[in-house]
Amino acid sequence: QIEAGKTIYPNPKNIFKAFDKTPFDKVKVVILGQDPYHGPNQAQGFCFSVEKGQKLPPSLKNIYKELETSLGISPSNSGDLTAWTEKGVFLLNAILTVEAGKPASHSQIGWEKFTDSVIKTISDKKENIVFLLWGAFAQSKEYLIDKNKHFILKTSHPSPFSANRGFLGSNCFKETNEILEKIGKEKIDWKLDE
Repeated sequence: QIEAGKTIYPNPKNIFKAFDKTPFDKVKVVILGQDPYHGPNQAQGFCFSVEKGQKLPPSLKNIYKELETSLGISPSNSGDLTAWTEKGVFLLNAILTVEAGKPASHSQIGWEKFTDSVIKTISDKKENIVFLLWGAFAQSKEYLIDKNKHFILKTSHPSPFSANRGFLGSNCFKETNEILEKIGKEKIDWKLDE
């Protein structure tokens, strides 16, 4: 598609950025998204995250609201979640690319087969991972996760269309840290630099 002159997001060098920033042996938490943002200068290779200096997408604003309500963390002006990835939060989109201006345009090209395998491998090879499954799409991947070895926290999606149906007020970030502390792992510092 790139050769045909189509614009694809994220930049090809960032397609596997989530894997580079959160190596397998460092994963403590998995947040599963659907596909990258489809606007210019937004997608950076992590679910829900946007490049520094970009306007905050509505879902990310709600993520920040939940962080403020449950943990007292003031919302960042930046939508760049890179700091989380460096603390063991694997920000995985099930579909890793998208054509500009066309959400879910790459949903049938095989990415899900690959990312389903990634989720299954994390489930099979690791223990005590906290999986945050926000919304019906993410929750449709629950069957890939061994519930006897891992923790699954489910809420509605942080999108403005559904955030009030469970995401806001879910305490999912606080609960994640309580789980990590209980099993002897270091809590995630969810605070982001400006």
